[in-house]
Amino acid sequence: MVQFDESDQIKRINNLRESEEEDVVAMLAQQQYGIPSVNLLSQSIDNDAIRLLTEEQARSFDVGPYKLIDKKLFLAVRSPLATGALAAKELIEKNGYDVEMVMASEKSIEKVWTHYKDLSYATRSRAGGLDISPDVLANLSKTVKTMEDAKAVINQAITENDSSHHLSRILEVIIGAGIGIGASDIHVEPMENEVELRFRLDGVLHVITTFGFDTYKQINTRIKLLSGLKLTINSNPQDGRFSAFLGTDEISFRTSMIPGAYGESIVLRILNPKSIRVQLNELGISAPLFEIFMKGIKKPNGMVLLTGPTGSGKTTTLYAFLQQIFSPELKIITIEDPIEYHLDGITQTQVDHIKGYTFLEGLRSALRQDPDVIMVGEIRDSETAKIAVESALTGHIVFSTLHTNSASGVIPRLIDLDVNPKLMVSALSLAIAQRLVRVLCKNCKHERLMTEDEKGTVHRIWDTAVANGKNMEQFGVKPDVTTTWTAQGCDQCGNTGYKGRLGIFEVVQMDANIEHIILENPTERDIKKIADKQGTLDMREDGIVKILQGLTDFEEVQSVVDLSEIK
Repeated sequence: MVQFDESDQIKRINNLRESEEEDVVAMLAQQQYGIPSVNLLSQSIDNDAIRLLTEEQARSFDVGPYKLIDKKLFLAVRSPLATGALAAKELIEKNGYDVEMVMASEKSIEKVWTHYKDLSYATRSRAGGLDISPDVLANLSKTVKTMEDAKAVINQAITENDSSHHLSRILEVIIGAGIGIGASDIHVEPMENEVELRFRLDGVLHVITTFGFDTYKQINTRIKLLSGLKLTINSNPQDGRFSAFLGTDEISFRTSMIPGAYGESIVLRILNPKSIRVQLNELGISAPLFEIFMKGIKKPNGMVLLTGPTGSGKTTTLYAFLQQIFSPELKIITIEDPIEYHLDGITQTQVDHIKGYTFLEGLRSALRQDPDVIMVGEIRDSETAKIAVESALTGHIVFSTLHTNSASGVIPRLIDLDVNPKLMVSALSLAIAQRLVRVLCKNCKHERLMTEDEKGTVHRIWDTAVANGKNMEQFGVKPDVTTTWTAQGCDQCGNTGYKGRLGIFEVVQMDANIEHIILENPTERDIKKIADKQGTLDMREDGIVKILQGLTDFEEVQSVVDLSEIK
């Protein structure tokens, strides 16, 4: 027996009616009015366009602004001679836009109106940019404070699939939540059966949620479009960049995509200007070390080198140096790869390996600009190292980074790069090494008894420092303690037990003893023995001090320096 599907039949009739209406509109547009027609039922609507009229105005005028190209607005109308259409055209032209009327059906115009509800979710699209509306930002900043908040709003956005701007909503909430909790990176990682979303907070990755591959594919495409990447390439790595505009603030995102077993792994590095506006004294630098840093960076010439692994805060420290010495009287030029944060009053350039603009070429070009201060993102080769040293000898201050494990390793590394040791003696002012450790949450940290191993570690490192003439008690701590602070977890820290990060540092200063040994091609250990007599703490000692001060714990310090190593 043949069954009659009434709902399917009704759907076919409605589709036929809509098709007939579109045909009638197209015929009238061409024959009666001589203007183009459009069927918006199968087209996307440009949010830049609908922002030019309020929803109340669009409904009142019976029009639908649906596309904006530069200053030209395409306006869907029922009739180009209708009073509402003419009034809308006049209003938009008064605001400096050209208007092209396009005839559309009632259904097409109604589709435009449905998009107004999504304006509160944000999404002005532009090449390399994504706008987040003030309403969304305000809402996220109020509601997203912890990891649990981020999980809740993202999961809600993923399950809301009734909106025609579902995709934009998901990506916007992921970005907004990441910014809201202060994440440094967003990771989207396809696995065998699902896709995992993780945020890096205070240097540690946290799983936020998982979702299906349909959502992943849409997010992948959207991010590629924003970042200027090729949609058809998924078997080779790609890197790009885009921005999110939060009111007047611009937050940049560095996009990295690499092929994996189940799809492309996506990492968005969040470059929030607010996170870089850190003063030098807010980085966890002790008062004695702060004075040494200030003397070194305020010299009329010389080189200051920072060392540490990726993610150890070197860029933040370099920018803090630049902000500390900035003056309208100084010409400051940076050569970066890439420019992570834009600094007012400073000339920043970005290397471009395709065009041959390397750190070396950038440094040569910068010297022709008569600079007072030069920041080179990284010294990677012999030529760059030699020119940087020569620049420091000819009246410039040079800041840069070098890949070594400690401050004592800077000098042997420069010698390996064929820098003349005699020139290095006069050029190098400070060699600084740093690591980042998480700060214990002030709201929930609690005391516990030290283990015997921990007591032994404190005494061993303390006694060695004192034997080298270092004044450990000037930091307000003593070695004979039986308790230490540890992480617990609460709502304010997202149940991690930590909130924020600070640096642990060590420095090697150029003095007569260092100058003498440089000429003998010293090893890292040789430099370390002399630096230990300069009175400043090494990273292990600085870490122990911060543990005794209750700022961090043994686990954090041990994760970045070897506390068990015998020096």
